[in-house]
Amino acid sequence: MNKYTNVDEYKPFYPFRNGQFNTIYTALFRKPLSPSWQRARVETDDGDFFDIDQLFSNNKNLAILLHGLEGSSSSQYMLGLSSCLHQDSYDVIAVNHRSCSGEMNRLKTMYNSGFTHDLHHLISQYESNYTSIFIIGFSLGGNIVLKYVNDAVYPISPKIKRVVGVSVPIDLSGSLQEIIKPKNFLYDRMFKKSLMDKLKQKHKQFPEAVPIHKIDEVKTLWHIDEFFTGPMHGYDGAEHYYASCSALPFLVNTRIPTLLINAQDDPFLSGACYPYRFSDDHPYFSLLAPKYGGHVGFYSSSRFFWHEKQIVAFLNAEK
Repeated sequence: MNKYTNVDEYKPFYPFRNGQFNTIYTALFRKPLSPSWQRARVETDDGDFFDIDQLFSNNKNLAILLHGLEGSSSSQYMLGLSSCLHQDSYDVIAVNHRSCSGEMNRLKTMYNSGFTHDLHHLISQYESNYTSIFIIGFSLGGNIVLKYVNDAVYPISPKIKRVVGVSVPIDLSGSLQEIIKPKNFLYDRMFKKSLMDKLKQKHKQFPEAVPIHKIDEVKTLWHIDEFFTGPMHGYDGAEHYYASCSALPFLVNTRIPTLLINAQDDPFLSGACYPYRFSDDHPYFSLLAPKYGGHVGFYSSSRFFWHEKQIVAFLNAEK
């Protein structure tokens, strides 16, 4: 593989040179046109389901997109990249993680940063229709993608040609500590409220399995992972969950051309989420770490944002 060399620096105008502003403004005010999705339900082999939104035009290349924590296929970054890729002759599947499509899933478990089962199940159903498959994950979804292709839990299809992660907390424990800092109070509260609302629904489905009395002890996202996310998915609390699911330790196994785009001013990421030396020395792994961009921000005055153009250039290098 030739090392990815497109390192055009992202240089937005003020005030988008502030990571918090870039993150918040883009999340609230970017309104990409919604693609003409076709929704489909994927039944899983454990008796559950997740919903996907599709853009199909009989292309030979398929791009699969995974959203971040409490996002969905309608998140601005999913809409923007889906349109960008489809315009460039990719069929697109935008995955909604279990419980994220507007309808609660059936089982006790929902999704988490290391839950790769559904991605593998989806690929096994669609790979025969395509020559090449590309996987792009944002934030939590990026951690899932990077873990999936490197942790050796599932056999990886040879049709998967390139993978991309954007704003990825590959060090889950360190990044969680960033999110719960006072500077990120609004994000912590937003994620916490959304997840607590879902946990209350889960308690109604599974009263014995979801310890709703622990809700009163939840102060930050860490407590949700300690009391709920970790134990509900088979981990001994938050730190065991983070250690087991972080993509960072698995990157040494990288054999598929991989691009990680993490802005240096991302308010959610720890220092370990910027593996500069690893990228310099590895033939298949490339890191783009622009000075600006925030968390899945990368605001631009053009229709498609800086990171979207970088992703398309990286994927097209395989064509």
